[in-house]
Amino acid sequence: MKRTIKNLTGYLAENPKRLFLIDSAGAFMTALLLFIILRHFSEYFGMPKTVLICLSAAAVSFSIYSVACFLLLKRTRTLFIKIIGIANLLYCVAVIGLVIQYRGLLTIMGTGYFLAETAVICALGFIELSAAEEIKKSGRQLNY
Repeated sequence: MKRTIKNLTGYLAENPKRLFLIDSAGAFMTALLLFIILRHFSEYFGMPKTVLICLSAAAVSFSIYSVACFLLLKRTRTLFIKIIGIANLLYCVAVIGLVIQYRGLLTIMGTGYFLAETAVICALGFIELSAAEEIKKSGRQLNY
């Protein structure tokens, strides 16, 4: 498992634009799931609609940031990768806090969804931070 993550990190460090594209697509999917599906079926998940709207707004802003980095950056900028990595980890902390705060309202399906989402986004955040460090160590600055 550790070797797989290291290989994935190395692969994404070689083409950071792909990392921004993956992040943007994932954030967009999260926003769609939260705003359209979970909000309309909130009784099956238990999270208040206003919370789902706020989380989807955060996901949309992450998606816009990542697609802007994908389209506009001409050089590898580790700072921009670190920013989205840290933002993803902070989002995970917020979601865990919300799961704890609304544990009395959340259904098993809601708790499962938010914990699974947190696991995936947390993994992506750590991969982004690791890729930024690998880019910095290797001195790669013009890989696209």
